[in-house]
Amino acid sequence: MIPCPLCNHQTQFFFQDKKRAFYVCPRCGLVVADPKSHLRPSIERQRYGRAQKGAKQRQLSQFLLPLLSQINLQQSGALSGLNFGRILDAQCLQSINESGHSVKQYDPFFAADHSVLQTTYDFVCSYKVFEHFRYPKKEWQLLSGLVKAGGWLAISTPLITDLNHFNKWHYKNNPTHVSFYQRQTFEYLTENSEFTLLFASQALILMQKSSGSDIKRILI
Repeated sequence: MIPCPLCNHQTQFFFQDKKRAFYVCPRCGLVVADPKSHLRPSIERQRYGRAQKGAKQRQLSQFLLPLLSQINLQQSGALSGLNFGRILDAQCLQSINESGHSVKQYDPFFAADHSVLQTTYDFVCSYKVFEHFRYPKKEWQLLSGLVKAGGWLAISTPLITDLNHFNKWHYKNNPTHVSFYQRQTFEYLTENSEFTLLFASQALILMQKSSGSDIKRILI
């Protein structure tokens, strides 16, 4: 057994395929791959780099641009944001700038500018990145701290909808995917932080940070 890398609770053995063992946390619902099966950073960087091009960048743009429009309906004026974990193409960045907004980017492999992690933003988005987190507690603490009071955290990561079907789920077969989430996981995070869970689906997990004095005590 291994401790949950998100909430530190003891996990339970869940599933074994030909290459990896998986464990599930009964407290927060996170499913994790055995750390012994993690790829070496150099191999992960090589695989991750191939995913930065073409279709993935278009999907990222299709995720971010409508999101920005929806947030702008709730908060008028220019918005500042951080795109965490992947790189937008130049055309998308230009479109955002022409709309009067600004987006900075951070990628641990290809845009590791740590200065962008030293300020806060109206919104932070992360597209198909959470499944790569080996230390999700650390990453959650980082990302949640980058959101301004009243701001939004938008995440896209496929959710496990039925643990009984995990053995047939193709998403687990990518060796760079090491953390898998249920709705329960994001409910746990928001219940133990200053965020409210607004929406959780296969396409979007959206949270808003409290802007008042009713900030909840952080337990994780």
